[in-house]
Amino acid sequence: MMRRLKKTVCMVGMMGAGKTAIGSAVARTLGVPFVDSDAEIERAANATIAEIFTRYGEPFFRQKESQVLIRLLEGEPCILSTGGGAYLAEANRAAITSRGAAVWIKAAPQLLWSRVRHKDTRPLLRTADPKKTLYDLIAQREPLYALADLSVEAEPDMSVERMAEKTIDVIATRPDLLEMD
Repeated sequence: MMRRLKKTVCMVGMMGAGKTAIGSAVARTLGVPFVDSDAEIERAANATIAEIFTRYGEPFFRQKESQVLIRLLEGEPCILSTGGGAYLAEANRAAITSRGAAVWIKAAPQLLWSRVRHKDTRPLLRTADPKKTLYDLIAQREPLYALADLSVEAEPDMSVERMAEKTIDVIATRPDLLEMD
């Protein structure tokens, strides 16, 4: 069966949800480019996300994130993994929905914690109580992620490949996104 991606699909959700792993597997399966917006921001700034946060602060980072997101949405259709906070800005949500679609990779808090707790690359979790910080972020962000065009539930025992298949099945419910021959 031939499948053709017609618009960019943005993976949105919390840090640790699997946006990059699932997104890259979806892109491989569909034969389209995979782009990570955080990697694009780092390349443009010649600094890591953590360094940008430390040097310039979160508002500066969010501004750059929006600029990069718009540029990527104007390019050829791809699977685009966004940072956990990208979808929170109303302008970013509107841009994603008008040019493509957002797929929320929804994961349970305990699964997210198990995936991020040993990583020091998450600037928002550099707090006295990173688990509480993560759970607070989830509570703040989930109502906005719920506005995504589509959603897929992450399951702890599901392989990345199976999650990618499940995600493609959800994307395929939108003929304006994925053409099936």
